[in-house]
Formats: sequence, structure tokens, C-alpha cells
Amino acid sequence: MSTITFVTAFAKSERHQLADLLLRLGPDEPTLCAGWTTRDLAAHLVVRERRPDSAIGMLVPPLRARGENIRLAKAAEPFERIVEQVRNPPWWSPVSNPLTDELANGGEFFVHHEDVRRGTDGWEPRVLGAEQAAVLWRNARFAGRMALRRAKIPARVVESSGLGEFTVGDNPQVTLRGSAGELALFLFGRQRAARVQIDGPAERIRQARLGL
Repeated sequence: MSTITFVTAFAKSERHQLADLLLRLGPDEPTLCAGWTTRDLAAHLVVRERRPDSAIGMLVPPLRARGENIRLAKAAEPFERIVEQVRNPPWWSPVSNPLTDELANGGEFFVHHEDVRRGTDGWEPRVLGAEQAAVLWRNARFAGRMALRRAKIPARVVESSGLGEFTVGDNPQVTLRGSAGELALFLFGRQRAARVQIDGPAERIRQARLGL
């Protein structure tokens, strides 16, 4: 397993590691995002930061096609240019300016970094430092509560190193146990690639559409 060293800016570290990996792999490798190559994922990240108008489709389904067209146009650009924009976000972006970057992007870039790392066989989980684990546990709690409530799945979620636990719903029949990073991946909809122990009936939660 590779080790993540302690950094104070987790989002920035994940951003640069992801950009390096994208350049090393090239534009046509698979990712955990169904139907998306590395080019598609990189274009998504750029559009998310530079075209906030494209996100309206996530909230207003009739406008979803417009957002996808914006992403496809970005994906058609030279791959190296797209990755350079992933690496260097605009200072004015609502989600990646100096005031919001860590809050909005720590979990986001970790998950998408793993989308690329785990898109093909041969990967192993990275070992996180305590600061990174704390960031991801915060993201797992926030996203997990929303996702499990939306899926109507009562569940108990336990972080295996002792960071804490939370419960959604009454009388949960299923318990998730794992590290902060693996739980974040699971609760952001990457169930098949997350190394999480499931105690209780597993099929429904494995198949559920989790994530934001």
C-alpha cells in the first residue's frame, strides 16, 4: 500500500496527484464512473469549477442535457489542456476559491482520484494520515446520511479506527464498517470498489443508488 503523508491542504494534494495520474494514464482509460473514461472525468471536474451554470441540470432535470453538452464540449479539447485546468482551478470558482476549496473539494477529489486509481485491476487502498481520515469521515457522515435517507435504508455506519459512528433510520438491520476513506467511497456510490464490511443483509445496500 502507498502512504499519504500529512498535508494541511488535502484537496490541493488530491488535485495534484489526480492530475499527475491522468497525464500518466492518458485520456482513454476506464474509471469507476460508469461510461466515463479519464477524459470524461477530467472534463467533468473542469466544468464543475468553471461553468457553475452547468450544475443547474443536477437540480432541474429538464436542463440536464445542457450541462452534459457543456461537459462534452470540454471533453473534445486537447487532453493536456483539460488536465492543466484540473490542476489549476480559477480563483473565482464558487467551489474552489481559497475560502471553499478544502470544504468543497477534499472528499470530491479523493473520490475522483480513486475513480481513476480503481478503474482497472491491481490497485490497493492508500493508507491515510489522521488529518486526511478526519476530512473523509466528515464527508462520509454528511453524504452518508443524505444518501441512506434518500434510499430509505436504515443503517449503522462505524469508522473502524475509532473516529465515530452514526445511524440513519430506526432499527437498522445492516451495519457498515470500514476506514474513513472506504466508507466515503461506499457512501458516494462506489460500493463495488470500496472495501467495507457489511454486517446484515447486503444486497439492497450494495445495489442502492448512493452518492449526492
